[in-house]
Amino acid sequence: MTATTATETAPGEAAPETDPLALHTPVIEWFHHNARDLPWRRPEAGAWGVMVSEFMLQQTPVSRVLPVYEEWLKRWPRPADLAAEAAGEAVRAWGRLGYPRRALRLHGAAAAIAERHGGEVPTDHHQLLALPGVGEYTAAAVASFAYQQRHAVLDTNVRRVFARAVTGTEYPPNATTAAERKLARMLLPNEASTAARWAAATMELGALLCTARSPECGRCPIAELCAWRGAGSPKHQGAPRRGQTYVGTDRQVRGKLLAVLRDAATPVPRAVLDRVWHDPEQRARALGGLVSDGLAERLPDGRYRLPGTD
Repeated sequence: MTATTATETAPGEAAPETDPLALHTPVIEWFHHNARDLPWRRPEAGAWGVMVSEFMLQQTPVSRVLPVYEEWLKRWPRPADLAAEAAGEAVRAWGRLGYPRRALRLHGAAAAIAERHGGEVPTDHHQLLALPGVGEYTAAAVASFAYQQRHAVLDTNVRRVFARAVTGTEYPPNATTAAERKLARMLLPNEASTAARWAAATMELGALLCTARSPECGRCPIAELCAWRGAGSPKHQGAPRRGQTYVGTDRQVRGKLLAVLRDAATPVPRAVLDRVWHDPEQRARALGGLVSDGLAERLPDGRYRLPGTD
């Protein structure tokens, strides 16, 4: 693979004179020897276990997901088990994983699976995509990891690996582009099972070695093929990378309010919720947002609870 400078290619496009297929063997071989033993990768996890993990892992590190995932599958080993419970119980069990609307979406997907597919996670990619809360990435990931199908699976880690190894840029664009999707499809091995292995391997490579801040190029199985490294590891020249802010935001206030509702055995009076944040305007806005998003319910007597719970 001949490396080029980052300015010679558009974001998401392969550098000239590259041979992307040369990446398959070393990356998959590295994965064979270095993959983490994660519960959703075990055969007994099944498609439901894979789906649960994909919802939980969005913007959340593995270390935080593991204990919640294991308790979730003990309580709800099948989609129908979750669908039979109130949506608020899913929010409660979600705990402090963050972005709790994911819990509502997973509950909605479980209900649709129970109603439309006899309680079994569908194998068809289009049927997966039609489930509530399941987008392009999650449908591809479940089809690939659970059913060994050939799909381009593009999460943040994979996009970063492709940006560096193939396009010669330090980071991918902030939002996934058509060029990135085209490149991902071009990079897919032809055999479905190998393509599924490739998807998992590139994801793991981005998570463990080709990290955002401190890439371990000396341990990377494709360091000698990497367009970005061959170009001298040029610094990112595009738009500034988006940072994640939390302290003082409505999101923090929502989290504090939701924690009270989650920990309460009975509906909570407004006065109790008013104690969690000093700014009444921001507090009211955050509480109203929780109700609008379906994460909380206001009862006729003015108390609040998780949706559908006693």
